[in-house]
Amino acid sequence: MENRISRVEGFRVRIKHLGGADVRSDRTGMPAWPFERAAKDAWTVADWKRERFAPFYPGFGVDVLDRRRRPVAGQTRLESVRGGYDLLG
Repeated sequence: MENRISRVEGFRVRIKHLGGADVRSDRTGMPAWPFERAAKDAWTVADWKRERFAPFYPGFGVDVLDRRRRPVAGQTRLESVRGGYDLLG
């Protein structure tokens, strides 16, 4: 699922249990990512978590990751997150 989110949204994520532990990437039973198009660049990371992730994955948390795989602050715009990946070539 993390790979599907990355392909659609243009950034990496780390899905977590609410206690903070990482969810295994091969976990079964998770619903498929329901979106085909990326969220708007003007959204913040907090907007994305609230509007896209939380409604479909209750009981889980998520970190949006920068190109160095570090969590990004909630006030960061998705445009900035995606722009960091453009530096990878």
